[in-house]
Amino acid sequence: MIINKLSAIMGTKRLKISDVVKGTGLARNTVSELYYDRVQQININTLNKLCNYLNVNIGEILEFTKDENPSK
Repeated sequence: MIINKLSAIMGTKRLKISDVVKGTGLARNTVSELYYDRVQQININTLNKLCNYLNVNIGEILEFTKDENPSK
C-alpha cells in the first residue's frame, strides 16, 4: 500500500492548496486530488515539482507499507 502524506506535509508547513499551486505551477485540480488522496497515479514531473517546492524527498510524500492482506 502506498500512503500519500502530502496533506500532512502541507499542514505542518501551513500551506494551502493555492500556495502549492502558485509555487509549483501545477493545476489546482492536480494538487487538490493529491491533497485529498483521490489519485490512482502520479506523474514523475508532478512529484519533482512538489519535492522542489516543499523541499522534501519523494519518500516524505509517498510511503510504502506492505499490505497485510494482499489481494491475489
